[in-house]
Amino acid sequence: MNLVERLIFELGPWNWWILGLLLLGLEILAPGTIFLWFGVSAILVGTLALFVDLSWQVSLVIFLGLSFVSLIVGRKLMAQLKSEEGDPGLNKRGSRYIGRTFVLKDPISEGTGKLSIDDTVWRVSGPDLPAGTHVQVTQVEGARLVVSQAAE
Repeated sequence: MNLVERLIFELGPWNWWILGLLLLGLEILAPGTIFLWFGVSAILVGTLALFVDLSWQVSLVIFLGLSFVSLIVGRKLMAQLKSEEGDPGLNKRGSRYIGRTFVLKDPISEGTGKLSIDDTVWRVSGPDLPAGTHVQVTQVEGARLVVSQAAE
């Protein structure tokens, strides 16, 4: 019996824990939530093997079954969490204003003007309108908001 075989035989169930920790470490180096589920499965098999005397063949079948189930369940869980991610307009500041109504402080002349929203001054384009007019943001063109006169 060579050194590797003897080490595997002597460690017994702890081999699964070592494999699980190596797979979890690999997940850190190569993220993608694939190795995570295999690592968790290996640790579960190691824990089971501490309490129940399992042959390596049975341990391997349990590991493969747990890996498959945890991979499927984990993928569904991650897809569900991904669909609940934050604000889709987070990096598109102007898109948050589409459909909202504001009051012009300065007039729009020759199709361009400025609109103050909170602490930001936006360039706007739209029909010529006097100051004090209610305008509604209809779209965003780069860093410019397109407005139209709001229905009152």
